[in-house]
Amino acid sequence: MRQMTAIELRDFLATGVSTVKIDVRESVELKYGVLEDSIHIPMQSVPNKLNELEQYKDDTIVLICRAGQRSNQIGIFLEQMGFTDVINLDGGMNAWAKDVDTSMTVY
Repeated sequence: MRQMTAIELRDFLATGVSTVKIDVRESVELKYGVLEDSIHIPMQSVPNKLNELEQYKDDTIVLICRAGQRSNQIGIFLEQMGFTDVINLDGGMNAWAKDVDTSMTVY
């Protein structure tokens, strides 16, 4: 699994590369901001959604949470399940809000 800072991820996404962004935060956290086109699947629901996620097994998956820890755990899990290209947003949405989109809230 690759780790990317918010700035690295912003620059990576700006290249137009196709990604599947999965936000593993709880629903109540989404009010602080979300990345465009991200799929919301709370961390605890990911194992039950594996059948739905199979279609993305060989795609570039970007995992997002508040600070990067939950998404990192999900990244490890997905790699164990055979997902081949997983990126964790290091520092999560708090880093994104601080370094990329200051209109979002750090919480």
